[in-house]
Amino acid sequence: MRIDIICKPESGQRGERVLANVRQALNELEVRAEVHLFCDQRKMVDNRVYVAPALLIDDVVRIAGRVPEIREIKSFLVERPRYVERMKAVA
Repeated sequence: MRIDIICKPESGQRGERVLANVRQALNELEVRAEVHLFCDQRKMVDNRVYVAPALLIDDVVRIAGRVPEIREIKSFLVERPRYVERMKAVA
């Protein structure tokens, strides 16, 4: 699973808050993922994101324009097919 956080260079603090929330959600669910924080205007244009910060999970924009709460991030992670397959194997 790949998680990208995209923000404008001047709004780095909001990106850091999203990063902290993502890490906490991953720890609570015990899920491993690649997490990248990009503070790049060009990356925003490439992903067609016009408001920052944006949360992308497996290259799909899930939230843009605000800092998501931990429970929201967890709901996005739980619905991913890889997570569902992993939970079936455990149960």
